[in-house]
Amino acid sequence: MYNKVDTNLNFMEREKNVEQFWRDNDIFKKSMEQRKQGPTYTFYDGPPTANGKPHIGHLETRVIKDMIPRYRTMKGYYVPRKAGWDTHGLPVELEVEKLLGLDGKDQIEQYGLVPFIDKCKESVWKYKGMWEKFSDTVGFWADMDNPYITYDDNYIESEWWALKQIWDKNLLYKGFKIVPYCPRCGTPLSAQEVAQGYKDVKERSAVVRFKVVGEDAYFLAWTTTPWTLPSNVALCVNPNEAYCKVKAADGYTYYMAEALLDTVLGKLNAENPEAPAYEVLETYTGKDLEYKAYEPLFDCAVDICKKQNKKAYYVTCDTYVTLTDGTGVVHIAPAFGEDDANVGRKYDLPFVQLVDGKGDMTKETPWPGVFVKKADPLVLQALEDAHLLFAAPKFEHSYPHCWRCDTPLIYYARESWFIRMTAVRDELIANNNTVNWIPESIGKGRFGDWLENVQDWGISRNRYWGTPLNVWECSCGHMESIGSRQELFEKSGNEKALTVELHRPYIDEITMKCPECGGTMHRVPEVIDCWFDSGAKAGECAGLLHSIIIPLKIRTYLRDSSRHSSFPRLLTRQEAGFTL
Repeated sequence: MYNKVDTNLNFMEREKNVEQFWRDNDIFKKSMEQRKQGPTYTFYDGPPTANGKPHIGHLETRVIKDMIPRYRTMKGYYVPRKAGWDTHGLPVELEVEKLLGLDGKDQIEQYGLVPFIDKCKESVWKYKGMWEKFSDTVGFWADMDNPYITYDDNYIESEWWALKQIWDKNLLYKGFKIVPYCPRCGTPLSAQEVAQGYKDVKERSAVVRFKVVGEDAYFLAWTTTPWTLPSNVALCVNPNEAYCKVKAADGYTYYMAEALLDTVLGKLNAENPEAPAYEVLETYTGKDLEYKAYEPLFDCAVDICKKQNKKAYYVTCDTYVTLTDGTGVVHIAPAFGEDDANVGRKYDLPFVQLVDGKGDMTKETPWPGVFVKKADPLVLQALEDAHLLFAAPKFEHSYPHCWRCDTPLIYYARESWFIRMTAVRDELIANNNTVNWIPESIGKGRFGDWLENVQDWGISRNRYWGTPLNVWECSCGHMESIGSRQELFEKSGNEKALTVELHRPYIDEITMKCPECGGTMHRVPEVIDCWFDSGAKAGECAGLLHSIIIPLKIRTYLRDSSRHSSFPRLLTRQEAGFTL
């Protein structure tokens, strides 16, 4: 019955023989049939992307994931295990762009969305055969003949159902928030995507003179992003720290933090060391300087502020301002930073965004069409010419770049759709505390810390190849979320809703009558984050759906580490019955 084992083993040959034996005798199927009468334990494979090649990380996750169903089978369970393919997202679009010789969203729309979407469908299967062979070679058992596919209409409809549940719980909303944004790809990135693209870069910062109104004096403020200065509307100091008005050796009078005087002004007496670098004239707390007015650096934002009927160009206070570097005075541009945006909301500052969606300076500035990073030296030169530049020191720091196209990201105010993760933080933490993490430091540390500080999830993407966001909107402001084809048919009265492909641009042809004003409701243009796609099969998406919708029967879902290294959903002690 058994072949004699040769003492001179060729492990590769043995592996191939076992693989062939399993294939010839349909061992996977037989192992399933032997447990048909046992309790069911369903396993869905966390889907890899078939337009990318498998690598060593996939080997590791496939081996780990394969252990779970095999263990449950040994325990007497019937374990159907379904393979899946993650088929949406910007990486697919970029691959197609390269194939077609296109560059950016404008050229995609000129090419045509219909043929572009068709090419995306073709592209996702580029390495399907390689993945199947790879899975066979490592002994990964899953039903690959009948996989779930994230671009399938039935799959998209199931995501619509999930999003509708989130909508009904008032956890899906449209907001205006600062997001890490790729101007080349034209879309925001998640925090996990941002983490993949940091690079060390050397750039010039700016220490800038802001002229105080009614005084021959200047606020001295530091920024690492000179291109945001044309959008400046306020300055910010720490209300609890000490600030000084000083007469400096360069002939100017400055307001800045007391603790940083020597650091910033200490070298001004280099030519005459015997003379003091500065003389302190007055001392204040930061709070004393609140609402003190200064003159705009540039004229380009002045009219915008006036049109909004909001006061600008004065000192604000917030404790986020630190004295570890800079001058203790921070320039505020609410369109380009979360802290800035918070200060803007606190003081009801005008919103000025002199950068367009391509990352170029707008026509209101002296440098229309110039990319922000290339605008830095131009802004510095303009300040130098106006005698408003105190210094422009070079500094090295780690700066986020798009992990897909290598473009520097900008923190940019965008209208986007969010899942209100902060509303379910306690539930997420409670669920995580039931997980048997090995090592424990991952669950309580890295992952636990992330949950403690979880932010609302920016789920929408301003792209084409993805699951369309299931929200219809009227010009009157009324919005509705649609959870199924049937619901869309009932509300639109259009029979095409029952059969139309649920992708852009096809789904966008279906409109509805607004129940509030009688106008026409159109689907919003966004698609959703493909990370929602890949997690929705288990109904969990990093614990989200598990916490806020319903407990699903699907319990085991270990995601592919190449895309979801931070979000494995491990089994609870009760679910697993053993230690992972």
